[in-house]
Amino acid sequence: MPDKVPDENIKEAAHLSARDECASVPVLRYRAALVHIALVLLAGAFAVLTFYVKTMPSFAIDLQITKAIQLINFPFFASFMRLVSWPGFVPQSVIITALVILLIYSFGLQWESVMAFVAASFSTGINLMVKDLIQRPRPTSNLINVFAKLTDSSFPSGHVMFYIGFYGFIGFLAFSLIKPSLIRSFLLAFFGGLVVLIGASRIYLGQHWASDVLGAYLLGSLTLEACIQIYLWGKTRFFVHQPMAAAEPQSDA
Repeated sequence: MPDKVPDENIKEAAHLSARDECASVPVLRYRAALVHIALVLLAGAFAVLTFYVKTMPSFAIDLQITKAIQLINFPFFASFMRLVSWPGFVPQSVIITALVILLIYSFGLQWESVMAFVAASFSTGINLMVKDLIQRPRPTSNLINVFAKLTDSSFPSGHVMFYIGFYGFIGFLAFSLIKPSLIRSFLLAFFGGLVVLIGASRIYLGQHWASDVLGAYLLGSLTLEACIQIYLWGKTRFFVHQPMAAAEPQSDA
């Protein structure tokens, strides 16, 4: 008789585990459906915005937003906005990207370092392709205060797309691979702050319209999601024997 109690406990635990696993399937499907809907909405919003940017020379709201942001005159605010944009310019963007990728590789995260390079290159490449297609002029100094004149196309913002694609992916890696800690919180706040602030920086410096920034956030989110999905797909297929963040070993059964 005493032996039946452990057996019953094991059966009950197995039953509860199976029930929880079955219950989680609809939840996962629901979350996947929400992600798919969000991606479709992002793509649709970007397509509509791109159509208007291509067919209309300018938006009145762009000018209003820029003038409102440039009215901010807190001490050191202009210097802070320049500092936020500084990592996105060549050559420092290339140097910083290379150093971060090498740092990731030094921790034994080979697949993660490969995908960090892909994220930086992919977001930049897509941005250049769309810019070449749209050919939107940048804001001019007769309308707003332009801190430094740039000559390439304006839509979508290259800085914003690079920050979302690269720094956003680094933030994803920090969230996924580092256990909850002060270091992880700092990294998430730092990279998340860069992604959030870069949009305001580009508008304040007079080098992009708000619609350029909005388009970059929309398209950049799509490119980041694509890189994350490629990373997850390849995580169990490549570099599975790396010393850190290796794929979970499969059962011998």
